[in-house]
Amino acid sequence: MLASEILDLAVGLRPRGPAVNCGGVSLSYPELRERIGRLSAALSGFGVCVADRVAILHRNCHRFLEAYFAVLNVGAVLVPVNPRLSSAEIRCILEDSEAVVAISEPAPFMKLVPMHRRLPRLTRIIWTGPIPPFQDPRFSDYEEAITAVPGSPPEAPSAKDGGTSAHLFYTSGSTGVPKGVILTRGNLVAHLERAIPALGIDRETGWGHIAPMYHLADAWAVWAVTAAGGTHVFLPEFSPGAAVRLLESGRVTMTNLIPTMYNRMVREPGLEALDFSRLRLLLSGGAPISSETVLRVVSAFRCEYAQTYGLTETSPFLTVSLLDERMKEWPLAEQLRIRCTIGRPLQGVEVRVAREDGSEVPPDGRTVGEILARGPTVSPGYWRRPEETAAAFRDGWLRTGDLASIGPEGYLTIVDRMKDLIITGGEKVYSLEVENALAAHPDVVETAVIGAPDPDLGEAVTALVVLKEGSRVSPEDLIRHCRERLSYFKVPRSVERVEELPRTGSGKILKRALREERGISS
Repeated sequence: MLASEILDLAVGLRPRGPAVNCGGVSLSYPELRERIGRLSAALSGFGVCVADRVAILHRNCHRFLEAYFAVLNVGAVLVPVNPRLSSAEIRCILEDSEAVVAISEPAPFMKLVPMHRRLPRLTRIIWTGPIPPFQDPRFSDYEEAITAVPGSPPEAPSAKDGGTSAHLFYTSGSTGVPKGVILTRGNLVAHLERAIPALGIDRETGWGHIAPMYHLADAWAVWAVTAAGGTHVFLPEFSPGAAVRLLESGRVTMTNLIPTMYNRMVREPGLEALDFSRLRLLLSGGAPISSETVLRVVSAFRCEYAQTYGLTETSPFLTVSLLDERMKEWPLAEQLRIRCTIGRPLQGVEVRVAREDGSEVPPDGRTVGEILARGPTVSPGYWRRPEETAAAFRDGWLRTGDLASIGPEGYLTIVDRMKDLIITGGEKVYSLEVENALAAHPDVVETAVIGAPDPDLGEAVTALVVLKEGSRVSPEDLIRHCRERLSYFKVPRSVERVEELPRTGSGKILKRALREERGISS
């Protein structure tokens, strides 16, 4: 399969019925293909050529879906940008990517206006909202642009091999300055060919675009769900109540959310009285999730649940924790144990867990090593960063920086990021284990554990917690709670209550910011 064939495949699989459900907009695949063809022609008319970069700053919407395909059609590279980033962060990405066109909704458009004259490569801004109070020949209305051109798409670009770049995703910056991850047409096709059978995506699938489409936690489904002829259902912006209502509506059978979203959704009142019978599979990815939250999700939504693991650099999924048939006969506690892992590798993806000397760890569920990956879904590297590419990709393997163990069944369990490992008094403490212990307390909503400098221990285990509104639990209560569950050296030396935890654009807790706020060098 070629990436350029995905949309035609969908039209053949499902020529009638809704392909898109976005607020009041409903489109079939033939209608969607026509709009994408017009947008492709409009981009060509604006001078977009093969290998040019086109940025999009937008909430979830059918127009985001159209942009993914239209940019691919003209052989250009889509650069999805978090519309909530600051003006300085947006400018940094647009400068680094040298985007020639930006597609934007009103709020980020207002950030683009004062900077666009200082971005000489940016020749066109296409807005999707009401006409802005600015007149400039470089501004165009999205709907006017696609109605002003013929419906037939431009000729397919000459470069169609799997190595041709399709996307440039900028990392969320959890480890420092964001860098552009290159994903090719071959990467996206290889990923959908593995994800579709692994997850059972088909014509009956209603995919909920609830996680942000500028992040690969959701963006991969643009291709997989389309290739299977499924339906795309859009929630413009996440809120726990709106997400729960969408899952109850019956239009969504499957979605992938980050743990923070689930953590907030399961606390919505009255879930037990709602009907989620149309839900088939809920996936969790993008960050670790506690066993307590997994149990709440399974109990609340009463459908199949699995964790996924991967990175932007891997398109994204490497593993998924779906139960095999024999496991479905196991006791519920054992099933939960498997669901709380990050799973086994998808077919055709190579994953190793290796010690520092390169030897693989045994499948004992205890020995820890770094996750390494290679295969057709893995990125060729970072945009214009040869040194960082060389550091991350060694001997054909991507070094993920994630530490994990392997259980007897072959399922992996994440224990920490290498940079978050705490060494206290000579003992290694994996922050995720401490966070899971704290998450088991009924008053703890979220938590992050970091190492703080200590003159005696080197690093002291330090916890920051968000508690339920009105909670009177004290730091001493939480420390006692941890003593009942952890070895003495893993118990936090201090617990600090905070109103919220800093996050990346994708919703991950940003531990680097927590360290910086406290004067701790990363």
